[in-house]
Amino acid sequence: MSRSVRLISLILILAFAAGPALAQPPLWVAHGRHATLYLFGSVHILPRDVDWAPAALTSAIAKADEIWFELPIDEATDLEAARLVAQRGIAPAGDDLFSHLSEAQATRLTATCQALAVSCASLARMRPWLADLTLSLAMDAKAGAVSDQGVEQKLQALAPPSARRMAFETAGLQIGLLADTPLGDQLASLNESLTDYQDDPDSYRRMIDEWMTGDLAGLRRDALTPLADAAPGFYRRLITERNQRWAGILAKRLEGRGVGVVVVGAGHLIGPAGVPALLRARGFRVEGPE
Repeated sequence: MSRSVRLISLILILAFAAGPALAQPPLWVAHGRHATLYLFGSVHILPRDVDWAPAALTSAIAKADEIWFELPIDEATDLEAARLVAQRGIAPAGDDLFSHLSEAQATRLTATCQALAVSCASLARMRPWLADLTLSLAMDAKAGAVSDQGVEQKLQALAPPSARRMAFETAGLQIGLLADTPLGDQLASLNESLTDYQDDPDSYRRMIDEWMTGDLAGLRRDALTPLADAAPGFYRRLITERNQRWAGILAKRLEGRGVGVVVVGAGHLIGPAGVPALLRARGFRVEGPE
């Protein structure tokens, strides 16, 4: 499982529970003087029939004045993302992905393509970040993930029409986070993904189980630590810097009024560098996991 691009396209998973029988994904609640924000950790694509929504989240959505996503959930954003992927994800003429790999890595990539029924010839024309993304989606699809079963799609439909739809980023910014990453970090992430799929093909299903049973430590170990170790520069761009930027935006929002629901990849809410911890550091009261 790709530890990097899942932070953007399906990315990371988190859960918290009062006890095994009541395990549910976590919901943080941040309080300003006249504003309340509910922060929920998302899994961007899921298998069918996963009953994940805490009752408190459903209640918060019903009364929300606005709902925040990483990206706008609309057709225009999908079209722009597809355009940018085609523009920035294909290698220049004469460049070949396999030319950047060691013999062992090339063998591993070929075997993974065959196992997932992905065209190696097509992958060879991609920049490493797009090859990583393509394989990650294929890995998850093989494990049962369905593109229209993600948390964002469900909550977008559940939120009342009166709730303003807000977004932290644009398609251009997110694609840029991947495409502008140094080549060495892109290759390190791709190699980590290939190694993980070969050595641990059940990782996606295991993390879904961890999400549903509240294994916070396991999710941090499986989702964040490998990327931080393999490509620290990539980790800083995808996690640390975005968390800091989003916390600044939400701190200003908490100085206003009303109720908002924030839905982002759950890796952004974990630990001392997560958005809830950053809001606490700014002096806001935040209920939920530490």
